[in-house]
Amino acid sequence: MFNKHTLLLFVAILCISIVSGQDKPSNIGVVLCGAEFGEKKLPGNLYTDYIYPNKQEIDYFVAKGFTQFTLPFKWERVQRTLGGDLDSAEVARMKEFLASCNNNHIKVILTLQNFAVYNNNSKELTLGSRKLSRDLYKDFWKKMATAFSGCTNIYGYDIMNEPRNIFGRKWRKAAQAAIDGIREADMSTSIIIDGENGSFAFDWPSENNKLRKLKDPADKIIYDAHCYFDFNHSGQYDNNYQTDFKTDIGIDRVKPFIKWLKKHNKQGIIGEFGVPPSDKWLEAMDKFVAYLQKNGLGANYWAAGPWWGDYALSIEPANNTDRPQMKVLGKYLKPVVITP
Repeated sequence: MFNKHTLLLFVAILCISIVSGQDKPSNIGVVLCGAEFGEKKLPGNLYTDYIYPNKQEIDYFVAKGFTQFTLPFKWERVQRTLGGDLDSAEVARMKEFLASCNNNHIKVILTLQNFAVYNNNSKELTLGSRKLSRDLYKDFWKKMATAFSGCTNIYGYDIMNEPRNIFGRKWRKAAQAAIDGIREADMSTSIIIDGENGSFAFDWPSENNKLRKLKDPADKIIYDAHCYFDFNHSGQYDNNYQTDFKTDIGIDRVKPFIKWLKKHNKQGIIGEFGVPPSDKWLEAMDKFVAYLQKNGLGANYWAAGPWWGDYALSIEPANNTDRPQMKVLGKYLKPVVITP
């Protein structure tokens, strides 16, 4: 039988579990940057050229109600020699971050932030070329899937962020090689596929229709489109060129991608979206996120991280003050308050 103290402890644990996990949405995330910084100093030095999100960073966004983080990282740091072993120290840092997120019931996307190149002694090798073959790419992802097989809170492996200058069938063949490598070691984790170049949501049906032919024996492919609202979809928001603004612009930009997903019965996510902190962009983002929610599509805000400084799209708190974008995002999140 329970004694008085045991019963009280049981009730306290139950209350904590209920408060921290009740009816929390699972489809709004944030990209926590830092581990992919210092791309001109590879592999670079930790805390000088690049960093990983720390406990304070994780706690802030957990408290806001985010349930998914994206961790961008650099290929050159995790595998310092093409075809070689993974760097044990870098893998350990990534696993430490994953464990901290797991303690807070946070899922994580691991994103290879390399844009289809590998920097080898200050020389960029392009994916699919003789010196950066699809076999080397497959080898890397097989080793990654093996190394992280015990990490249960990986939402998915994003095999390449915005693969650039790799056109036609080249990106599809490279992506298939990565899928094959991962599935030789892991049949349970989702695999996330970006579209060519900027992975633009608006252009997805015309530029990335061939990606529907990718084969995954586990049937767990998630297609990842990016959606910014400025004139060239880049996320730089150069007002000198913005001429066609309207508050529904985000909805117009994402509709073609959503229609493509439904037509081909595919799973998708908006891997990046973000706006500057002005009223018109905030209103557009509000309508955009509401539309995604209505269509059941997850999305990750770009971006956060303590090294962004005055970057206009950042939602990293400044002097312990929330950024304006956070007020809008907060409408779609449920803050976590744990009371013993």
